[in-house]
Amino acid sequence: MTKVDFYTGSTDKLRTACQLSHKAMQHGVRVALSTPDAATAEALDRLLWHYPAMAFIPHCRSDAEDAAQWPVVLNGGNDSFPHYDLLISLHGECVPFFSRFERVIEIVGHDAEDSRLGRERFKFYRDRGYELSHIDLSKAP
Repeated sequence: MTKVDFYTGSTDKLRTACQLSHKAMQHGVRVALSTPDAATAEALDRLLWHYPAMAFIPHCRSDAEDAAQWPVVLNGGNDSFPHYDLLISLHGECVPFFSRFERVIEIVGHDAEDSRLGRERFKFYRDRGYELSHIDLSKAP
């Protein structure tokens, strides 16, 4: 069954997605980044080229012909992915395809509306019996 991790208190959800992608990639985990729209996908794509500053996150769009060869793939709202190790979701709601993945990371910002949406997603997963964990980024050193 899919394991779901909530990272809450993010001051910059795109940077958090980059950090978590980099960490997963270093451990040999293939990452699928899912964004709610093309504009967010484009912003995240640009950031992945520059963040973290001293590293490189090899990535491509999930619909690229050779996407299965890349450790990190990015999409802008569809459900087409070449691998299903880790999904990092930047959506405001649970995506219908999450259960294809071994692990899902939900990133929640610190503003009131994003927190409310995060609590709804947490309740959705909990009520269906998924294994959950919570990491509060606001308490990180």
